[in-house]
Amino acid sequence: MQSVLIVDDNREMADSLAQIVTLLGLEARVAYGARTGMMMLQKETPDAVFLDVNMPGVDGFEVMAYLRRLPQMKNIPVIIVTSDDQPETAQKARDTGVLALIVKPTSVDRIEAALRIAGVLA
Repeated sequence: MQSVLIVDDNREMADSLAQIVTLLGLEARVAYGARTGMMMLQKETPDAVFLDVNMPGVDGFEVMAYLRRLPQMKNIPVIIVTSDDQPETAQKARDTGVLALIVKPTSVDRIEAALRIAGVLA
C-alpha cells in the first residue's frame, strides 16, 4: 500500500488530511510538527508528502530543503498545504521543487487531484 506523510503542526488539519488520504485507499502517516516530520523522513520513505509551510521553529521550506538532501527523498513528490496565499509563497514553492500548492481550506477533490498528479493514485 502506498503511503503519504502529512507534516502539519495543526492537529485538526493533519488529522483531516489523514482521514481523506485513508478514504482514498492510501496509508496516512502524520507528524504534528516539522521536527517530528524530519525524524520520520530519516526512518521511512513515503510515496508523497503533504507539508504545511507555517510551523513554529522550523518552517515547511526548511523541511523541504532537508528532504531534498536525503538521497532516498530526492524524487518524492511534495505537496504544500498552507493558509498562506501570498504570491511569494507560491513562487518559493515552485523554486524549491514542490509539485503542487493547495491553499487551506482544502477539499477532498483537491487532495485527490494532487495525489493523482503525484502518481500516488491511479
